[in-house]
Amino acid sequence: MDFQKEKETVRAYHAALDRGDFTGAAVLQSPDCLWRGYHPFNELTGPEAVNTRFWAPLHQSFRHLHRRETIFFAGLNEMDGFASTWVVSMGHLVGLFDAPWLGIPPTGRMAFLRYASFLKVEGDLITDIAMYFDIPQVMVQAGLTPFPPSAGAELVQPGPYGQGGLLYDAQPAEQGEATLACINAMISDLGTWQLGLPLEEELARTWVDDMTWWGPTGIGATYTIPRYAAQHSGPFRAAFSDRSKTTHVARLAEGAFGGFFGWPNFTVRLTGEYLGRAPTGKVGEFRVIDVYRREGDKLAENWVFIDMPHFWLSQGVAILPDDG
Repeated sequence: MDFQKEKETVRAYHAALDRGDFTGAAVLQSPDCLWRGYHPFNELTGPEAVNTRFWAPLHQSFRHLHRRETIFFAGLNEMDGFASTWVVSMGHLVGLFDAPWLGIPPTGRMAFLRYASFLKVEGDLITDIAMYFDIPQVMVQAGLTPFPPSAGAELVQPGPYGQGGLLYDAQPAEQGEATLACINAMISDLGTWQLGLPLEEELARTWVDDMTWWGPTGIGATYTIPRYAAQHSGPFRAAFSDRSKTTHVARLAEGAFGGFFGWPNFTVRLTGEYLGRAPTGKVGEFRVIDVYRREGDKLAENWVFIDMPHFWLSQGVAILPDDG
């Protein structure tokens, strides 16, 4: 399969959304299309609900909204036995932030909403969408401080090294298979944090030495295995216990790019200090999208989207202004 028909459907859907043509976008979706988005949107059913609740208000707040896509690929979903086709898009939605959004004050300047989406295409229609986005990053751009200073770098994140992430054309099947194998090896090592190796040695099994991990606001981006271990992976593992088994709704790859999402991916109990906040002893969900770039036989880059407002609400902490 070359997935070109499915890619064309998603590109047409995005083009309609980008010009504010919600009717045109709706005809490319099934009436019962499930849309999974971050808090406070969560699950919505049908294009009318999604357009009314999410897209129309976003266009009203971010004038001249447009999409700066940096990664685009498609593939068969390993999680259902490679039966369904999904298309993945990642980048930023950019506009003039001229009206409040979710209680975040407008800046009158351009603003970037970092996003990643997985779209299931059946026939001529999109039937399932997961769209995750970094709302706290918009808060930072507006001068708010949803989290204390992070260990990683906080910035508007670029696309992949080499700028080769837009796979609009068909790719050799063996390249996607190699990428999916790398991702699965990493997942197998990750397990429940019980591989038994020192953390940096564990990571070196599936990551290049100068890996880049593009984390969400509050955690930040890190570069190289030692800094990733020190600035994210180590502190994350130290703060949580009772990690559940990882579950994914979709996992796929094409060319040198691949990724997955879960709803949620896993649950954990906050038993240590994390991001400047004391342990609660409560279990919380982590809704995550991961997008990867492979280099040779290892992973080189990882863009990570975590629904931090949803997790922290489960711990009794309000992140978004409207939750306060």
